[in-house]
Amino acid sequence: MDQLLAIRAFARVVEAGSFTKAADSLQMPNATMSKLIQSLELHLGVKLLQRTTRRVAVTADGAAYYEKTMLLLKQLDDLDTSFDAAQSKPRGLLRIECGASLAALVIIPALPEFLALYPEIRIDLGVSDRHADLIGEHIDCVIRGGVLTDLSLVARHIGNASWVTCASPAYLQQHGVARHPAELEKDHVVVSYLSARSGRVIPMQFARGKEKLEITGKRTVGVNESNAHLAAGLAGLGVIHTFAYTAQPHIDSGALLPLLQDWQPAPYPFHVVYAPNRHLSNRLRVFIDWLAERFSALTY
Repeated sequence: MDQLLAIRAFARVVEAGSFTKAADSLQMPNATMSKLIQSLELHLGVKLLQRTTRRVAVTADGAAYYEKTMLLLKQLDDLDTSFDAAQSKPRGLLRIECGASLAALVIIPALPEFLALYPEIRIDLGVSDRHADLIGEHIDCVIRGGVLTDLSLVARHIGNASWVTCASPAYLQQHGVARHPAELEKDHVVVSYLSARSGRVIPMQFARGKEKLEITGKRTVGVNESNAHLAAGLAGLGVIHTFAYTAQPHIDSGALLPLLQDWQPAPYPFHVVYAPNRHLSNRLRVFIDWLAERFSALTY
């Protein structure tokens, strides 16, 4: 038995929650994956995984073994990375997933600068507002906003985005200007942002001093993609509550007008997230460092 390979296979099954996804991510047959896990369990004399027809559950022994072996795998990967960084230029393919507006307005316009610095790196950029599966889809990292709930992943905070509430001049001429967030519930129409995962409306958050409000508002249109959300606001379909980096160019041009400026909540945090035993290659390391600098350069 190749014990190191078996440990990596076991860790990938734990993270993916599926033999099929884990085997696919390691580019090996299901039968090989299963044999490695069985050999590892036989070697240790304990049951690491509980298999059923629908899912894979980690046993108490398996959870303890995973936690301890993760430290060893990280140390080994760090050692490999140190030699990689010292002896070669960053090169190879990076698979990255991020939201649509972040890709269109922040990352893609700056990519020529990154690729000029690292010409031997290639990037496949998956663009959507869905919740991507890092392990099952062979993704090196995803850029996620908000509070992170999956503690099995490694996250690095790279920056924050400010909020703005705004509407088109045509909309405001017809409906008037909201002076308080509560007015969005009764006297105005909003363009709701829908969760790409659940389809539910994501409430708008407002804060002034110690007072905090969560507003859903009345809507005629809801969208689940950030660029479409902005487009709906520009079309006069209602009030939108969005990131300042998305709306500010249109506010500067007069196509959108800001509202409720003294009611904006705390900035929204963004993180780069990757799997804990995914080798942090030199190319991924330099991309994360570059992206953090890019976020720090945002002026709004």
